[in-house]
Amino acid sequence: MPLHAILFDVDGTLVDTEELHRRAFNQAFLEFELGWDWTPDIYAGLLKISGGAERIGHYVESLSVSPLLKSRLRRIVPTIHGEKTRIYGDLLGGHMVRLQPGVGRLIKDARAAGIRIGLAATSASDNIQPLVMAAFGPAAKSMIDVIVCADLVSKKKPAPDIYRLLLSMLGVCASDAVALEDSTNGVAAAKAAGLVTIAVASRWTQEQDLSQADLRLSSLGDPDSPLPPDERVAIGGAPFLGLAQIAEILQRSVAADGRQRAAIQ
Repeated sequence: MPLHAILFDVDGTLVDTEELHRRAFNQAFLEFELGWDWTPDIYAGLLKISGGAERIGHYVESLSVSPLLKSRLRRIVPTIHGEKTRIYGDLLGGHMVRLQPGVGRLIKDARAAGIRIGLAATSASDNIQPLVMAAFGPAAKSMIDVIVCADLVSKKKPAPDIYRLLLSMLGVCASDAVALEDSTNGVAAAKAAGLVTIAVASRWTQEQDLSQADLRLSSLGDPDSPLPPDERVAIGGAPFLGLAQIAEILQRSVAADGRQRAAIQ
């Protein structure tokens, strides 16, 4: 069963940038003198909402303030988010960006095997382009085939729009690709697009419901950092997730779908 593409979520799956996002939000709140402080626990809960502006809007709706103030806050959400995006870019430029464990190995192996790589980002393009350059450097263009950001689709995750557009731009069928995600909304979006989905929870999403995924792991693993024994069993005994294991998961899923359709007929 051919594996033609691997599709990665970005924040949390490709790299762990959520702490930088959280700091950028709080700095923007300070500049607007809002008196808000998104602690790690508050921010982890808000990550159930896809999109930075949407998170701010959701938070505004939860506030116990007068209708007049709430109306004013709603109007300035885009301005707050724009400033947050600028601050995030500044923070990103001053920090070393590291790929999540196993991601670099898997992408290099995939590229060597002729497998295409796509990114399905919940963030806007202004955030993602500098992040990808920071993570991959000059090799970014040769490592990543297509990037689809949230501002390119009408509906964000958990809607499947971003994955459907990504598959179309890659010229790949959903049955020939696998998605890697770290959140409930991300898994739902990938599954709704017909993709076999592997969930690797980040420290921010480990309490989220990832049960829709075809497989859940604590990381992708590496030769010097193998997976726990129970997770190795789930991928056929391998110490880390590689192309052979992903292809096997894809093949099993396609075969199971075929049996299910046959039973219905």
